[in-house]
Amino acid sequence: MWPFFLRIIIFLRKVRLKMVFSESLKKNSDFQNVYKNGKSYANKYLVMYVLENNTDKNRLGISVSRKVGNSVVRHRFTRLVRESYRLHENIFNSGLDIVVVARKNASLAGYAEIESALLHLSKLHHMIKIYFYDEEN
Repeated sequence: MWPFFLRIIIFLRKVRLKMVFSESLKKNSDFQNVYKNGKSYANKYLVMYVLENNTDKNRLGISVSRKVGNSVVRHRFTRLVRESYRLHENIFNSGLDIVVVARKNASLAGYAEIESALLHLSKLHHMIKIYFYDEEN
């Protein structure tokens, strides 16, 4: 009989955590539309393009050139961006097409730097929901 903790680990591997409020941007025409009509801001690691899509969901696209590194490095960067977005997606406004483009320095960055860069650009784009808290409670 399998120990209890091993059954839990196997169960957790089968359950995939995914973005709840968002989808992926997949078509080249969608990327081109965001590049041409969207607004862009950049920092040391990322360039972010944002365009309203008139739906109730965000669509996230990630573009990583071969200049950044080999396929392992590019895929690692993609996973870092997707995970940092997934963990913070509840604070983003909805109805946006978001394209994140990697800069060459991003190959050396860790999770904390990528997360910080993503949140910084989100603030510049005014994509983060603002909550006002009552000070009396």
